[in-house]
Amino acid sequence: MKDVFLLWARYNREANQKVYSLLTGMSNEDRETDRSSYYGSLSSLFRHILGGTSFFLGMFRSALPDRDQVQKTLAPLEGIILPKDRLSEAQWNDLGAARESLDRMLEDFAGLLADDDFRAPVKLGWYGGNPGSVPLHFLLHNLNAHGVHHRGQISQILDELKIDNDYSGINVQFLRP
Repeated sequence: MKDVFLLWARYNREANQKVYSLLTGMSNEDRETDRSSYYGSLSSLFRHILGGTSFFLGMFRSALPDRDQVQKTLAPLEGIILPKDRLSEAQWNDLGAARESLDRMLEDFAGLLADDDFRAPVKLGWYGGNPGSVPLHFLLHNLNAHGVHHRGQISQILDELKIDNDYSGINVQFLRP
């Protein structure tokens, strides 16, 4: 199972980097324009992807409190603050550093997991408290689905703007050890 999540973490990092690069090639005004998506602008959609990654990583951290290396790997989460409002160009550039950090944390976290870790219960308040927890692997799948879903929304908007984009494939390079 670890290999699957490492593959997804590597794909996630590359896909996020490609999306960030594409959006960086746009003007700040174009990134911040409301595109009638649930989250409004392309910038807001991308920040939502990163916010989801940060949120899930925080949950993962609480699932494995006795794993010192996991705690050390995910400790930088505390320093990542994602702006919520319209971004300036400088804030967009800062978001790139946050993206790199979050994507690296996810990949490093996946690399630390042992077989038993995937079954570790993660407490949550969703589903009306039933269940009160789910296995870590369930939330890892949810994190992956979340990113793919919202990057798909970004892709649709870029298609409408006639901006070439392709970050949907899982490359064989992600199979590396």
